[in-house]
Amino acid sequence: MNDRDIPPPQGTVPPGGLGGLLSDLVRDVTGIVRGEGKLIRTEIAQAVRGMGAGAEMMAGGAILLLVAAIVLVQALVILLAAWVGPGWASAIVGAILGIIGAVLVGAGRKKMAVTELLPDRTLQQTSRDVRLAKEQL
Repeated sequence: MNDRDIPPPQGTVPPGGLGGLLSDLVRDVTGIVRGEGKLIRTEIAQAVRGMGAGAEMMAGGAILLLVAAIVLVQALVILLAAWVGPGWASAIVGAILGIIGAVLVGAGRKKMAVTELLPDRTLQQTSRDVRLAKEQL
């Protein structure tokens, strides 16, 4: 057994020296940054897909609002023309479609909020990585 087989005592610089430690640190930090980049891209892609679903809901809501407007106009014409029952039926249907359309547009708008684009998990992980890197230094 020679001196090379004996591990260095705790708290001392390993045989690679300070340069080896810095090289390892740079390699580790580079790997972390690459991983965080992948995570950000994935999270933003998910948010964009959610915004697409929100846009579809808004479009559906807008179509229903248009149909509601047409039915309500029809109801107004019928009410003014006849002053009796058929107009009320059109008014009820139009009001119900209008409510459903408004709910869909509101839900779609909520899904399209800019806050949905923030990569929350990545930001949290990055702050943890920064703290860990500071501790290592």
